[in-house]
Amino acid sequence: MSNITTNIKGIRDIMRKDTGVDGDAQRISQMVWMLFMKIFADKEEEWEITIDDYQSPIPENLKWQNWAADDEGLTGDALMEFIETELFPALKELDITLSPRAKIIRSVFDDTYNFMKNGTLFRQVINVINQIDFNDSKESHVFNDLYETILKDLQSAGSSGEYYTPRAVTQFMVDMINPQLGESVLDPACGTGGFLTCAIDHVRNQVKDYTERDVLQKSIRGIEKKPLPHLLCTTNLMLHGFDLPVVRRDNLLSKPYADWGAKDKLDIILSNPPFGGVEEDGTETNFPKKFRTKETADLFLALIIKLLKDKGRCAIVLPDGTLFGEGMKTRLKEELLDKCNLHTIVRLPNGVFNPYTSIKTNLLFFEKGTPTKEVWYYEHQYPEGAKSYNKGNPINIKEFDVEKKWWNKRVENEYAWKVSIEDIKKRNYNLDIKNPHQEADNLESPEVILEKFRTTEQKISSIQDEIINVLTEALK
Repeated sequence: MSNITTNIKGIRDIMRKDTGVDGDAQRISQMVWMLFMKIFADKEEEWEITIDDYQSPIPENLKWQNWAADDEGLTGDALMEFIETELFPALKELDITLSPRAKIIRSVFDDTYNFMKNGTLFRQVINVINQIDFNDSKESHVFNDLYETILKDLQSAGSSGEYYTPRAVTQFMVDMINPQLGESVLDPACGTGGFLTCAIDHVRNQVKDYTERDVLQKSIRGIEKKPLPHLLCTTNLMLHGFDLPVVRRDNLLSKPYADWGAKDKLDIILSNPPFGGVEEDGTETNFPKKFRTKETADLFLALIIKLLKDKGRCAIVLPDGTLFGEGMKTRLKEELLDKCNLHTIVRLPNGVFNPYTSIKTNLLFFEKGTPTKEVWYYEHQYPEGAKSYNKGNPINIKEFDVEKKWWNKRVENEYAWKVSIEDIKKRNYNLDIKNPHQEADNLESPEVILEKFRTTEQKISSIQDEIINVLTEALK
């Protein structure tokens, strides 16, 4: 067990003794804002050397090295009073016009809270964190790997599991999209930053000098509306060498669809929008009538089609319900197939997102600018001997080697097939097309049956509304 692994385990054990920290999500939030402060302090040591006349956006008395670095410094009630009455109020009100770094700090602390109540335990946590040197490339690399484990822990933190997409899935999607240096990359619902960090690692191999490093930092960005994943994502990107991570706290669905213009267009969008999520009342009115729904994933798909440049590329995770859904979902799929070339759907088996959800998911790959002529499907297989995935046996990137080998030399086989646009239109844009090379399984999963039941209910409700409207008009 590495020293850093021991450190993180020690932090967890200390926090469990504090009555203010309730559950995994609070513990992780508490740990990460403290780690963010230490990472920022270590980065500042580097910036003071590499940036001429570097000015810190943090007031001198609030810098980590001036209140936390001394292991015999502030503790107990005095420490908690400092945190509650000086540190947090100042960082939440930091003047964002000072520098881009001030804006990052303010965005991190806007909706971040201190949950710990015991100043002695708080000091113990600080002293453990001080043992990590984020300017040491070896320690930073080890912690980077460990951070993945911290993110996975969110899967057991109730609904917080929505923030995490398995690393193997994000890696495969980025590999197939193949972002190039200088291309603009966005995840509009970035969670903890899995797609962004994979994209950074992918493009970094193309960077040759410092100016190109600057191009990389400006081209990859994310949007996240919830405070905890936003904090996790910002910290994640800093761990990946981004001095000025562009991760905005926002909800892109709250901006009117018609207001997005040419300057907002992007080369690449990578995303796993929250499926099954429902947006606040009124959000759907930002969209044209044909796309109006409260379902988060559908609204994001409509927006993504709008935001892509001509020849822009997208890889997105979507549930089976989007593939077979009717009504607004049919109109959305018609828009997708008319404006984009949906060239590939990788159908994932059950359990990829366990334990958060057992809903079957799909990876859709498309390019904007030319209509779809045919869609290739690939049915991902469990590794030999496995019947499902779980926390101890997650999906592995090596399992996608077979898809990667098939990708550029496509032929139909027992797991791959193609369907023409004519056949898809005959099916009323139902993209839930089973593998024709496998024996039909007539027993669908409970999740699929429930989704179809809900779709039917919605259709019945819609027809009833239409009948009431017609009768109302007739009786006037």
